[in-house]
Formats: sequence, structure tokens, C-alpha cells
Amino acid sequence: MNYENILITQENGLATITINRPKKLNALNKATIQELHEAFKSLNDDANTKVIIITGSGEKAFVAGADISEFAHFNVTQGEELARNGQAILFDFVANLSTPVIAAINGFALGGGLELAMAAHFRIASDNAKMGLPEVSLGVIPGYGGTQRLPQLVGKGKAMEMVMTAGMIGADEALACGLVNYAVSQEDLLPLAQKIASKIMRNSPVAIAHAIKAINDNYTDGTNGFESEITQFGICFGTDDFKEGTTAFLEKRKATFTGK
Repeated sequence: MNYENILITQENGLATITINRPKKLNALNKATIQELHEAFKSLNDDANTKVIIITGSGEKAFVAGADISEFAHFNVTQGEELARNGQAILFDFVANLSTPVIAAINGFALGGGLELAMAAHFRIASDNAKMGLPEVSLGVIPGYGGTQRLPQLVGKGKAMEMVMTAGMIGADEALACGLVNYAVSQEDLLPLAQKIASKIMRNSPVAIAHAIKAINDNYTDGTNGFESEITQFGICFGTDDFKEGTTAFLEKRKATFTGK
């Protein structure tokens, strides 16, 4: 499929999605959100894709926010629909993807940009990255999961401060508070993401998918994460990957996983 706002590369099981709107600092508009949904869905459905990296084009921005011009004149109902549809189409969709998603934050990640990065399964940042949720400075609040995922990652107090001040934090502070896993130079950002991806790809894709579900269920209202873990653990015993992994271990050889 041809995309106008994103680029996709694939090599040896690793897919990289690059949001490519450099003149808009890769801001998320409706079309880009839809294209991202279609790209993530297509890659997730492709058994050859083992890990997905999401990043932004250029050296200035991962995603500098949402395209405000698209919703500046919305009413209450339209605003609620904007948040609900956006979460369903992209942010919750990415968070619950069975294929691991790494956000490589290569500059500004603000508003919807930070919310997209937080929807990924984990994040790494370049040393020039700036992250924040500035929505209250526009008279609104984060609507793509920011008020929920930020406190899960950094704690309630830090999240309250970041949201209420509408301020930005740098890569080192983001690392210190747990928002990102690593902070590295711009030139080392994608190589590190690729290195981590290569480690992930050595393991069972089906087991990783079940692990993602179990971890996410701990943050799902009305779901007992421990019970989910028990269920997902049991399911793994019926997979070809479990048989291969345990057999390879006992035979003292490297496992060859099929993701089945």
C-alpha cells in the first residue's frame, strides 16, 4: 500500500515505521492516524514481522503533537468522538498489538506524539528529545490516553506535575523517572533500537504476544492480572514454540521458533 504521511522499511523480521511530515514536525492529523493504523495492522498480520520500530523523520521531532487546526472548532460531542476514535484506531490498538513496538523518540514528542510513544511497549530517546503533554495550555486535556499511561509509567505525582505545568522534560529526566528505557545520542538511537529488536527476535513470538497481553491486563480495569498470567502461561503449553523451546533447552541447542 502507498502511504502519503509515513514510510515503512522491512528487513529480516524488523519493520520500521517513520512518520514523514517534516514540515509539520510530523504532527498527527486524521490521515496520518489512519495510515498508522493500517500500517500497524498490516505488519502485525504479517507473520514475518517480529518487531516494529516507530520513529519520526528528520532530527527535530518524533511527533510534535496533533494537528490542532483539524479540531480547533469542535464542539463537546465532536471532541469526545475525536478522543474515542483516536484511541480505538491507533493508541489502544498499538498498546495491545501482539507484535512488540519500540518507540525511538528522535526529538520533540509532545501531546499526541508522547501519547503515541507511551502506547508503544517501551521507549528509547535521543539526547535532544523533549517530551511533554502541553494540552492544558490550549484549554483541553490529553485525550489519547495520556492521563492514564503517563502515571502508569512515571507515577501519579510526576504525571500531575507534567500535565498541570504543560512543561517539557529532556531525555535524562525522562530516563530518571522511567518514561524511557534508554537515552542515547541521536546517531545511536536507531542502532540501539535495532540491537534491542534483534534480542527480542531470538525469542518465541507467540510467547511474547501472550506476555504482552498478561502485562497489559494488569492495567485493565476489571481484569485480574495474575489470573490473566495463569491463563496465558497455560496457553503457551499448547504451542509449537513451547515444545521447541523446551526440547532445544534439554538438547543444549539454540531453539528455532516458528511463532506457532
